[in-house]
Amino acid sequence: MADLLHKPLLDIEEQLHTSKKPPRAASLDVFRGLCVFLMMLVDYGGAIIPIIAHSPWNGLHLADSVMPFFLFIAGVSLALVYKKVPNRIEATWKAVLKAIKLFLLGVVIQGGYFHGINSLTYGVDMKRIRWLGILQKISVGYIFAALCEIWLSCRTRREVSFLKSYYWHWCVAFSLSAIYLGLLYGLYVPDWQFEMSNATSSVFPTNHSYVYMVKCSLRGDLGPACNSAGMIDRYILGIDHLYKKPVYRNLKECNMSTDGQVPDNSASWCHAPFDPEGVLSSLTAAVTCIIGLQYGHLLAHLQDHKGRMENWTLFSFSLLVVGLLLVVIGDPVNKSLYTFSYMLITSASAGITYSALYLLVDVYDYRCLTFVLEWMGKHSLSIFVLVSSNLAVITIQGFCWAAPENNMIHWIVSRFVRR
Repeated sequence: MADLLHKPLLDIEEQLHTSKKPPRAASLDVFRGLCVFLMMLVDYGGAIIPIIAHSPWNGLHLADSVMPFFLFIAGVSLALVYKKVPNRIEATWKAVLKAIKLFLLGVVIQGGYFHGINSLTYGVDMKRIRWLGILQKISVGYIFAALCEIWLSCRTRREVSFLKSYYWHWCVAFSLSAIYLGLLYGLYVPDWQFEMSNATSSVFPTNHSYVYMVKCSLRGDLGPACNSAGMIDRYILGIDHLYKKPVYRNLKECNMSTDGQVPDNSASWCHAPFDPEGVLSSLTAAVTCIIGLQYGHLLAHLQDHKGRMENWTLFSFSLLVVGLLLVVIGDPVNKSLYTFSYMLITSASAGITYSALYLLVDVYDYRCLTFVLEWMGKHSLSIFVLVSSNLAVITIQGFCWAAPENNMIHWIVSRFVRR
């Protein structure tokens, strides 16, 4: 088995040394395409197959891997983009401008401007716009990793090492992790209250509202009601600007009905908005991007396939072991909080997945098996926009017969999904 693996590696290495310009790593596009495919699968298939949808709180389902996979591959790509930086100031401005564009695009897509497939209207009340989302979190991770690569790289020509050559990157990653852990476990969360009205819930009659009280008065709690991540978002962003349908409503304490309504006799926090892409979780999301950056360094500067695979495998399984040890000692795997164990385990999973795709596509050259994913990866942002905003579905739904509800999407949903 070792001989079978060693021979194609040597053959491709010889081709690599004789070629003046190494070929583009197709595995990058394939991995991006895989991320987009998984996003579409869990978005449209999660209601049919609940096990692949987001975990209500603690736990790791397939859908919970999509975000860190996007962050990971963004970091890998940055190592290639900034392999050579002749002008740091210019590169910084371009990176900042790209991050701002990505952030604003995310606000438009997930801020509430598009009303989904059940409504042909659009527009958002600025008093209730959602400021954070998937693209916004990716933009934060992107700018942290980009600035690290532009300003803090100390690589020498003879040495490419995870720790020695880019130790300032690791200093940033450890600093972000320390700040995250300090705030998550150290901040005191007092009792808090919020008001629900007919503007945000259909449970209450028109012109009526209800004030809910959540009892906390503790620190270091990682439950949905009293975690410090939610408190930070409520103070910085405002509760009206958070995600209105948090996934923890699927917990048994909330007794959510099939039409998505939470009964009034459920726990008070079940009615509260909560943003899984919040301010605090963006710190560990940025660490995921920096970890991906280190994988990209080997891809950019090490021309040996075997060396790349050995380093990626060692690093991935090291992250996985540390993440599992943290779970054993009590740090839960939680996507909504982007806990430290979740960050390590999903980063390791992304590294293992990318290594497998690299071996399949770039080493063994089986691109015919992944050409669809490669195409999706080359157009990943466009597909993401179409899927996240439901623009493709809304466009089809806009053509109706005599009445708005007589359209193809409504027919498909009523005929197949609701059965």
